[in-house]
Parts: sequence; C-alpha cells; structure tokens
Amino acid sequence: MDLINNFLNLVIHRISQTAFSFIFPLYLFFKFLLFLIRSIFPEHVAGKVVLITGASSGIGEHLAYEYAERGAYLALVARRENRLREVADVAEILGSPFALVIHADVSNVDDCKRCVHTTVAHFGRLDHLVNNAGITSINLFEEYDDPRNIASVMDTDFWGTVYCTYYAIPYLKQSRGKIIGIASSAAWLPTPRLSFYTASKAAMISFYETLRVEIGREIKITVVTPGLIESEMTQGKFMFEDGKMYLDQELRDSVMSVMPIEPVGSAAEAIVRGCCRGDEYVTEPLWMRMTFYWRWLLPEVVEWLSYLFIMTGNSPRDSFGKRLLEFTGLKPFIYPALVRSSELGYE
Repeated sequence: MDLINNFLNLVIHRISQTAFSFIFPLYLFFKFLLFLIRSIFPEHVAGKVVLITGASSGIGEHLAYEYAERGAYLALVARRENRLREVADVAEILGSPFALVIHADVSNVDDCKRCVHTTVAHFGRLDHLVNNAGITSINLFEEYDDPRNIASVMDTDFWGTVYCTYYAIPYLKQSRGKIIGIASSAAWLPTPRLSFYTASKAAMISFYETLRVEIGREIKITVVTPGLIESEMTQGKFMFEDGKMYLDQELRDSVMSVMPIEPVGSAAEAIVRGCCRGDEYVTEPLWMRMTFYWRWLLPEVVEWLSYLFIMTGNSPRDSFGKRLLEFTGLKPFIYPALVRSSELGYE
C-alpha cells in the first residue's frame, strides 16, 4: 500500500499540474457561456411559491420583499409572529398575491415539518425553499461555563436547515424547484469569538455541496455566502455565554472593526437575482469571494490578521480593530444608519 501511495503522490501531483493548465481555461470559458445564457433566460417566479425561514428581519425580510416584487406567493416563517405579519403586509403591497405567516422555531424538527406541510396544504405546491434563519454567538470558546449553552447555534443555523430541507425535498422534486441556503463568508474565515457560528455555516455549505451531487439533477441548489450585511447581527445582537441574546455594540465594533457592512436591500436584490439565474454560489458583496482565495493561499497571514484585529487590545471591547475604526472615523461611511442605532428595530 505504501508503494502505491508513494507512486500516486509522485505521478498524480505532476499530472494534475499539467492537466490543470489546459483544463482550467476551458472550464472558465464554459462557465462564462453558461452564465451568459442563464442571465438572458432567468427563472420567472411570478405565481410560484417561496418558503423563507427567518423572515421577520434582516436578509430574510428583504428576500421576501424581492420575491414579492417578482409576483411570488410567500410562506414566511419566524418566531416573532407580530413582526412576520408586518412583513407579510408589506410584501403584499409590493406585489405578492398572498403572504402566509407561519409562527415556528426551525430548531424544532416538528415545527419544520409543520412549516413545509402548511405551505403545501395552503398553496398546493412549493417551488423555492430559502433557509435563512440563524443566530450568532460571540464568545471565546473558553468563556462558556456550559458548552450546552451554545448548542442552539447549531440547532438553528445547521439543523434547522437540514430539517426544513428534508421535509421540502419531495415537493421540490415535483416542482423541479430550488433550495437556497443562506450561509456566510465567515465559514472560511477564522474569526475569533464566532467559532460556532462559522462552524454552523461551514457545515451548511458542506451539506448542500454533497446534497447537490445527490439530487442536483432534480432540485437546483444555490449556496449564498454573504459578507457583513445590515441585520440585527451586525447591529450587535448576539447570544452570550448564558445562552441568551443581548445587544452589545461595543463588542460588535471590536469584532467587525473596519469591515464594510452592506445595506440589506441591495444584498437581497443580488441574492434573488443570482438564485433566479441558477447560480450555484452567490457571494455578496462580490469582493468577499476573494477572501476565500486569501484563506487558501495565505492561511497563516489571514489567521495572524484575525488575531491582530480582534484578539489584541486592553479588553474584549477594546481591540485593535475597534481602535482603528475609531481612529479613522470610518463608522458613518461603512456602517449603515440602522446598524449604528442603539435601538433594535424589532423585538
């Protein structure tokens, strides 16, 4: 066995390098042609049924508005029913024929099953499943008194996605529909204090990439990896070591530093456009895709920068990154007004 592996180490490495130089340009050309075709003939979602989890605020809310403007029927899922009804009302004003409100917690498998079955029972079909619901913890691993307090991050961000996908697949196969998973660029960036959030999003990406091989000929899957987008999370709402959610903008500034935060409306528009075009991956803003290559080509440099900006300083709320943000005066230019507000929009 050692002889075989040594032979493969020697031969496959050199063959791959040579083949890559010929195959990669052809691959890029083919991908570009497909992109042009999909851009000219995008999917029209008017009259189709779209189920969106985590639709009470942030990306989920504005995805609902984008689909509504395109004439889609909506099933909106979240834990805050009153806020969902407000989103549904706006969506119908924007053009959705009907927006169904479903009060549910996606970390509960029975709630996920009920969401899908309620949607299909009401509309008779399901065309797009948008798994967007998520929460974020913001602690160093050693700060947790009980590791069970952080299980809810994986329960919501990953298992909630898995549960909804499982129950939706039979109906999406019937409609030749799509799954849209809202992951995060954080999945490939080693950001201190966000270890369980990044792990949940990396798990989601791996799950959908594997599922695409299994069912991709019947159901199209788009993996979305946003950067920092205007939302309750970037406003500073996080889960802390006791398992409860709090608003802490000082700690937010220490972690997010001078990274620009994109307005949610433009991000949602780009995401829906990419999904209707049939893209397998959508990264918004687009420049965040380059951080994937930085992480791949310069892993030690990326890790060192993460440590420098977030882990160095006098305290967790006084990192080098926060001091740089204050020194440069960039916050009014790179943080949208809602993100800078100390009042949460929705409770």
